[in-house]
Amino acid sequence: MSLTLKRIARLGVLAAGLAAASVTMAQTAICYNCPTEWADWGTQLRVIKAKTGVTVPADNKNSGQALAQMVAEKASPVADVTYLGVTFAIQAQKDGVVAPYQPANWKDIPDGLKDPAGHWFTIHSGTLGFMVNVDALKGKPIPKSWADLLKPEYKGLIGYLDPASAFVGYVGAVAVNEARGGSLDNFGPAIDYFKALQKNEPIVPKQTSYARVLSGEIAILLDYDFNAYRAKYKDKANVAFVIPTEGTIVVPYVMSMVANAPHAADAKKVLDFVLSDEGQAIWAKAYLRPVRAGAMPKDVEAQFLPAAEYKRAKTVDYGRMAAAQRAFSDSYLKDVR
Repeated sequence: MSLTLKRIARLGVLAAGLAAASVTMAQTAICYNCPTEWADWGTQLRVIKAKTGVTVPADNKNSGQALAQMVAEKASPVADVTYLGVTFAIQAQKDGVVAPYQPANWKDIPDGLKDPAGHWFTIHSGTLGFMVNVDALKGKPIPKSWADLLKPEYKGLIGYLDPASAFVGYVGAVAVNEARGGSLDNFGPAIDYFKALQKNEPIVPKQTSYARVLSGEIAILLDYDFNAYRAKYKDKANVAFVIPTEGTIVVPYVMSMVANAPHAADAKKVLDFVLSDEGQAIWAKAYLRPVRAGAMPKDVEAQFLPAAEYKRAKTVDYGRMAAAQRAFSDSYLKDVR
């Protein structure tokens, strides 16, 4: 090889090394299941970049896909952080693909909404209740309780997602079961309730029915508060949200640090930021209730139901909730549908 060619080769090696070093030095954290269109992750990711310098590419996996990918990559992880529905996070912990980390403001996260060691922790939550198209009631009173939905006057006006196949449907079943004296070991009250509700000829779709409520096809839907607030304040629909008087449950959305994350330092910056006042306010403006109550902006808080109403929304043992789902689904299919 000539001297010139040797020099070119050395320069090539040097350039490649510098490129690799710049990639290594770049502040990047890979998140599984951070889609721009959900929960305003788009804004969150832009602000994370501006405030921390860490780039987090958007990712459109759902919780199940994210978990499956992390399990497949366990020996050589690609992701640094992940965003999951709480039952998937519990499974991720069992599978050994998430690591303990207690982010900034950890102490503000209520017990029950975090793994004690920090394998997962809530960043925001939804509360199950009644999303009501007031105009579609045509003068009937807005229902205030689970018992109200059994009244004949609401015949043909009620909808709930199929609890045997849709997670929000199962959340509704757990909520009414707890409210009427059941437990995660005894779904008898929920089964009895859904049997009684059949007299009112409910609409039971398998997929999200947000648009059907806005159109008035479904007047009362068992759904999350953030969908009702979105309808009311963003889509300007005459929609009310009701937390039933007998009580309901909270459904956490959580984040975790991936075990053996390749960019652990940057991952921690991301997890710290989403629990900061600014990060929490972004969730709130997307109508998801921030886990840190003190971080709720006052103008946004005014759009939510009062805190006193939310005291009727309880946490449950989400691990047991996940474990009980199949047995409940089998019972629902056998006894109700």
